[in-house]
Amino acid sequence: MKTKPTLQTRRKFLRTSMLGAAATWTLPVFLEKTFFALDALAADAATQAVTGKDGTVLVVLQMAGGNDGLNMVVPYADDAYHVARPRLRLASEQVLKVDHHIALNPKLTGVKSLYDEGHVAIVQGVGYPNPNRSHFRSTEIWQTASDADRTLNEGWLGRYFDNCCSGADPTVGVAIGEETPQAFAAKNPTGVTFSRPEQFRFRPSEPGNGQMSAEEILFRQLNETGGGDDGGTAASNAGGSIGAIPGKTKSDLSTLDFLQRTALDAQLSSDKILAIARKYKSTVPYPQGQLAASLNVIARMIAGGLPTRVYYASQGGFDTHAGQINTHDRLMGEFNDAVNAFVADLKQQGNFERVLVMTFSEFGRRVQENANGGTDHGAAAPMFVFGGAVKAGLFGKYPSLTDLDRGDLKFNTDFRSVYGTVLDKWLKAPSQTVLGRKFPALGIV
Repeated sequence: MKTKPTLQTRRKFLRTSMLGAAATWTLPVFLEKTFFALDALAADAATQAVTGKDGTVLVVLQMAGGNDGLNMVVPYADDAYHVARPRLRLASEQVLKVDHHIALNPKLTGVKSLYDEGHVAIVQGVGYPNPNRSHFRSTEIWQTASDADRTLNEGWLGRYFDNCCSGADPTVGVAIGEETPQAFAAKNPTGVTFSRPEQFRFRPSEPGNGQMSAEEILFRQLNETGGGDDGGTAASNAGGSIGAIPGKTKSDLSTLDFLQRTALDAQLSSDKILAIARKYKSTVPYPQGQLAASLNVIARMIAGGLPTRVYYASQGGFDTHAGQINTHDRLMGEFNDAVNAFVADLKQQGNFERVLVMTFSEFGRRVQENANGGTDHGAAAPMFVFGGAVKAGLFGKYPSLTDLDRGDLKFNTDFRSVYGTVLDKWLKAPSQTVLGRKFPALGIV
């Protein structure tokens, strides 16, 4: 009679668990069950079977630092845009035209193709009343979905976990980053946070034999696509002090610190995770960059069968007060290329129809460029929502570039309308319960 395999020691648990590398919720028995289920799934088809793990998936992508929405979704036909930005403006012959008024940044060729295929919704002029121009406070507002004059302890996704995911796997939420995003903060701690792939360096299982372990090979592969050793790419993406901006959190990170230190000392490979990684290694090439590495890991988790409803990743570096043109173009290119690879990967898996990606930034930039060839903190900006089941098109009205609020664009779509629509229509969760009140729905899904 075959005995049920068990994890015999805590050290072995940490060594055989990729999740053990940075878990905010630590239940060895639960994780053991999860990984044995994943091991079984590794032998199956890439498209998940009907096992409760084939539901809709939301990927939240934070563009940290304040993305310049005007040079991402460009009002190329508006004279006021060209007057306000003599150095930063993108000429009409450069941009990727969406209609007679707006266009996409020329680096967003893959996103434009996805839009033309009917898989991208562009929500224009997104913000909230009485906007705050502090990175940290505005990030907190977006992550908790609070009013500007109110402070909430739980994140909007944490309230979703609390109200709609009772008894669910703690891996119902997975974030890639150094800290848990405040959006995950919940009364009942739920969710798992992975440190970025490039932080991990595993030694060979048998030191001195000149051969790398399968685990080290896997993480070197991720590091190669993620730019972990490229002499500064990862650092340049972090945007200095403006990286992921997790916001304030009440989480006790002592367990996380312990698990990270222990995992980094691990030498044994994880047969269960490696079986999934090998089985689902995509033939789609991912580009260099932190965001691409994060999306690569998320794609593997989706293909591998984790019962995760929400993934969270970030791209930093958008605080472009000076010398914006080259920096923003680079960030747009990295975003485009990473998303392009991720979508191709999901299509190859057969999972594109069940994944929805939503971008956000804590605020946009000012209409007028500054004296340093950059832009200062603003307010309203566009959001992208894309996926196989998205209803493509332009939603909301592009804000006026002359009727401004202290030099900033006035919002016309509350960001909680986007959240509410995603909750109601995609996650099948009561948005009023999660957000505290009902917001007008959008026809994006």
